[in-house]
Amino acid sequence: MLLNLETIPHFYKNYVKQIEEEDILQAMRISGHRMLELVHSIPEAKKDFVYEPGKWTVRELLCHIMDAERIFCYRALRFARNDKTPLSGFEENDYAPEANASGRSLQKIAAEMTHLRSSTIDLFESFTPDMLARKGTANGKELSVMAIGFIIAGHETHHRKILVERYLADKA
Repeated sequence: MLLNLETIPHFYKNYVKQIEEEDILQAMRISGHRMLELVHSIPEAKKDFVYEPGKWTVRELLCHIMDAERIFCYRALRFARNDKTPLSGFEENDYAPEANASGRSLQKIAAEMTHLRSSTIDLFESFTPDMLARKGTANGKELSVMAIGFIIAGHETHHRKILVERYLADKA
């Protein structure tokens, strides 16, 4: 099943456009692998780096990626099970300070990301084509289960690029 970009709410289109793969499971595997390679390369001295005041630390950003993936998986599960209850949005800036990022090592975060992505892939592998096509409403926007999968991979890809360009680039 191919994803029609026209069916993606505007806010999420930038994420989905960053994914080249047409297979959602392959997209998740590739984005997850690339992110873990990056996380394992982050120097310990950079774990609490912020590229400008008011931005999240490296660890906070990584925890944000995981929080968002968990929320998107919950939405996908609800929609795949044909639950028509509209779901609320979430305020990422309220979640970040509550994620205990500073109490987690980069190694622990990397391990958690590995387990989370494996679980996400397991979930999406369990969906039939009919389930992937099902839609629901979250934060006032209609989304298909398939779209949510691409948003998960695209959101992670978006933040990986930010990590490379703004957090880990040499400023020499």
